Amino acid sequence: MSGYGGPVRRAGRRRLLTALLAGALLPAGLTGCGLPDQTEVQVDGSGPAAEAGALNGSPARPPKPEDSNEPGQFIENYLRAAAAGEREQAYTRVKEFVAQESQARLREKQSSEIELTVVRLREKLEVTPPNNQGTSAVTVKVQQVGVLRADGTLAPPVASETEYVFRLRRTEPGQGLLITDLPNVLLVRDTALREYYRSRTIYFWNSDQTRLVPDLRYLPSSVSTERRVTDVVKWLAGGPSDWLAPGVTGLPDGTRPINNATGADGHWEVNLTMPGANDGKLALLGTQLAWSLPDLVGKLDLKIQNQKRRTVDLEPERAAHAAYPHGDLPARFTVYDGAIRPLAIGNEPTVGVPIEPADNKNVFSAALARADDQVLAALVVTGAGGRQRLKVGSGPAPVTVFNTSGGAYRAIGRPTWLRSLDKDHPAGLVTADGKLYRFDGTSAAMSLVSLAVPGPVVAVAGSLDGHRIALVSGGALYVAAVSVDGGVINLGQPRRLATLLTAITAVDWIAENELILAGEEADRRPAIHQSSVDGTQATALRTNVGAEVTQLAAYPGGAVGGPPSFSYMYEAGSGGDRAAYRNNPFDNIKREQVLEVPAGSRATDPTAPFFLY
Repeated sequence: MSGYGGPVRRAGRRRLLTALLAGALLPAGLTGCGLPDQTEVQVDGSGPAAEAGALNGSPARPPKPEDSNEPGQFIENYLRAAAAGEREQAYTRVKEFVAQESQARLREKQSSEIELTVVRLREKLEVTPPNNQGTSAVTVKVQQVGVLRADGTLAPPVASETEYVFRLRRTEPGQGLLITDLPNVLLVRDTALREYYRSRTIYFWNSDQTRLVPDLRYLPSSVSTERRVTDVVKWLAGGPSDWLAPGVTGLPDGTRPINNATGADGHWEVNLTMPGANDGKLALLGTQLAWSLPDLVGKLDLKIQNQKRRTVDLEPERAAHAAYPHGDLPARFTVYDGAIRPLAIGNEPTVGVPIEPADNKNVFSAALARADDQVLAALVVTGAGGRQRLKVGSGPAPVTVFNTSGGAYRAIGRPTWLRSLDKDHPAGLVTADGKLYRFDGTSAAMSLVSLAVPGPVVAVAGSLDGHRIALVSGGALYVAAVSVDGGVINLGQPRRLATLLTAITAVDWIAENELILAGEEADRRPAIHQSSVDGTQATALRTNVGAEVTQLAAYPGGAVGGPPSFSYMYEAGSGGDRAAYRNNPFDNIKREQVLEVPAGSRATDPTAPFFLY
C-alpha cells in the first residue's frame, strides 16, 4: 500500500452525489406478497435511513450484574454489554460480572491491544439447573462473526468455537450471580454493535485518486466529538481494513497525528506529521476528511508539524468533490419474451431500451450501466442447444456495436460492470459454469479469474464506487477489493462473511455498505436478507419466498424522483416457471407493466429484472 501519488484530482469527471453517503444504512424492508399468498411485515425502508448503530438521544444504559438474578438473562446481559463500548474500561466492566477468584482468567491487555470476539447467537441459551453446590451452567451456541479491533475494523473470525459454557454461583443464597468459569476471550454479541457503537464510514482514495472507496468502522457511541475526529484521523493514518487494502491507496508512509484534534462551534484543527505534504496531497486529505466526517460542519484547519497549511470548508468540499459517481436517475428493465423491455412502476421515470432492436434478441439476462454519456451493455444470450454466450457493447444510446464471447457455456450468471472512470477500457465480471471471469467491454473477451474460495462461483455484483465486489461461491457470501488499471482487473483475497442464510444463490449492493442476498433459512425455506458489508448486521427482508431466488438486482441510491432507497427486484423459480418480483411494496411484476412490447410477442412472465443508472 503506497502513499498518495499520480493525478491529484479529476474534478471535471465527477458528478455530485444526490444523497449524502454518510455511512452504513439501517436494514430495511417493506410489506408485500411474493410467490405464496403471504404477507411479511418489515420496517419501512422507503426513505433515507439513519446511520447504522446511531442512537436517538444519549447512548443506551448498559445492563449491570444486579439487573438479573436469572442465569440465562445474566449471561445475555454479559454478552450484550460487559465488553462493549470504550476499551479503556472494558476489563473493569467485565470484572463486575466475574467472581474475584476467576478474574485472573481474563489476561488483561492494553486498550490498544484489546480485541473483542463478536458472535451471533444461533439458539436460545441452555441453562443447567444449580447443582448441590449451587453452581449453574449456561451454554451459548454461537456463530463466529469476527474480531473487533481497536482501530474500529471488524476482522475475520479467529476463534472456531461453536459454543461456550459459563458457570455461575450465587453471591449469597437467594442473592445475585457471578461468573466463576468463562472463556478467556472478551465476547460480545453482534447486537451490541448497534446498541453501543456508531458505525462510521471512512474513505480511502483508489490507486489514481479519482474516487473514494468506503471503509466501515465502529466507534463507541458515548465518545465526544473531539474523540471522534481524533479517531477518524488515526484510522486514516493507520490505513484501510485488511481486505480492502488491495483496492485503495493509504496516506503517505509515516503519516501520524500529533496530539488530539481540537475545536468546537464549527472550527476544528488537526495536527499531523505527513512526509511530502505538498498542496496536492493536502487537497486529497482534505476531501478524505470531509467525507470521513460527514456530520461535521464548518471549517477544519490542517496543520503539518504545528504549521497551518490548509483550511477545509467541509460542506462545500463535499458538494464540490463527490466521493464517487452516483449515477443518474435509475430506470427499471426486465427480460420479456427474450428481449429487454422497460418497466413502468408507479410514477417512476422510464426510458427506452438503449439497444438497437437487431441486437435485442434471445436475451436471458442483462446488465446495463451509464458511464458519462456512454451506455455499457452486457447481455447473456441463448443460442443453439441452450448454450449461452456473453454479448457486450458500449457507446451512446442506442448501442449499435456488439461483440460476442468466443466460448459458449451451460449457464452464465448476470454480469456486473465495474464503474471505472476509464471510458476507453470498460470492463466487468461475470460467472459462467461455476467460475468467475473478467470480460472486456470492447471485445467481450472473457478471462478466468483465479479465486482461493471453495465451490462453484454463481453470482457477482459490483459496488457503486467500483472497487468492491460481492460474490457467492459454494453457497457462501464473500467480499473482495478490486483494483482497475488500464482495463486490467485485479482482485484482493476474498473475505467470507458470516450470514444467517445458507445455500446462497444471489447477491447485490443495496446501499453503500449494505448487501442484499438470497438463500435458505435454517428450515431450508428460500428467503431474502440484508447484510452489512462485514456481516455484523443481518436482517430478514423477505421470508417464505416460495422458490429459489435466481437473480437479485438492487438500487443502492435514493435519487429524488427515482425508486425509494432499498429498492430491489428479484427472479424466483426455474426453467419456464421463472417470474420477476419487486418490493416497495412486495408484488410480482405484471405483464401490463412491461413497455415497448411488439405486436405478436409471446405472452410470458417477466424475468431477470434489473436497474439502469
